[in-house]
Amino acid sequence: MEPNSRIIVALDFDNRRAAEEIVDRIGEECRVYKVGLELLTAAGPDLIERLVAMGKDVFLDLKLFEIPNSVAGAVRAAGALGVSMVTVHSTGGTGIMAAAVATARDFPRLRVLALTVVTSMTGSDLADIGVEVSPQAQVLRLARLAEGAGCHGVIASPQEAARLRGVPGPDSLIVTPGVTLPGESPAGHARSGTPRAAITAGASHVVVGRTVTRAADPVAALRLVRADLDR
Repeated sequence: MEPNSRIIVALDFDNRRAAEEIVDRIGEECRVYKVGLELLTAAGPDLIERLVAMGKDVFLDLKLFEIPNSVAGAVRAAGALGVSMVTVHSTGGTGIMAAAVATARDFPRLRVLALTVVTSMTGSDLADIGVEVSPQAQVLRLARLAEGAGCHGVIASPQEAARLRGVPGPDSLIVTPGVTLPGESPAGHARSGTPRAAITAGASHVVVGRTVTRAADPVAALRLVRADLDR
């Protein structure tokens, strides 16, 4: 995998102009960008089309959790936009994940990733919704479910990456948000880790957000992330 492909920069903005300014400043230093619900709602699909036209890979983080027909429709729309990765909630069960995977077959470059347990959740959060196991145990359980549904990979925190390697197939992706440089605050992530720790543990990709996008020099910050990976 090319070094520039392992790092996904999250465009966590509430307007198109700010997102485009960061992409333009970073230039060829980043190949893959994450667009989430906030930016998609604010900017619409035109931004995604522009990123794809620029030769960027787009990770469309929709976290789909709906009836299978609706999930299939959303995945089809994502594929038509040219995105490379789209997320579904594994908590929704095999039905919605299988529907997403089946629809993605019409788009050879599109990968369906199953979100396991969001990085902000702790054991007490899971207990609130009736899940009486640790986040680590729940991540493994849901990863096995996603593998059975045919998903191309999973989303989990850096702290679960080592346990996950070997659960999905050998070509499956393990994408880890909640990544910060050593000494940085994890912000809203309860289960975080450094880029190096995530990749060493078995992650295929790391997602970085404010570490890069809110830095005074985004290019220099991105290079620090890459240096941590290569250490």
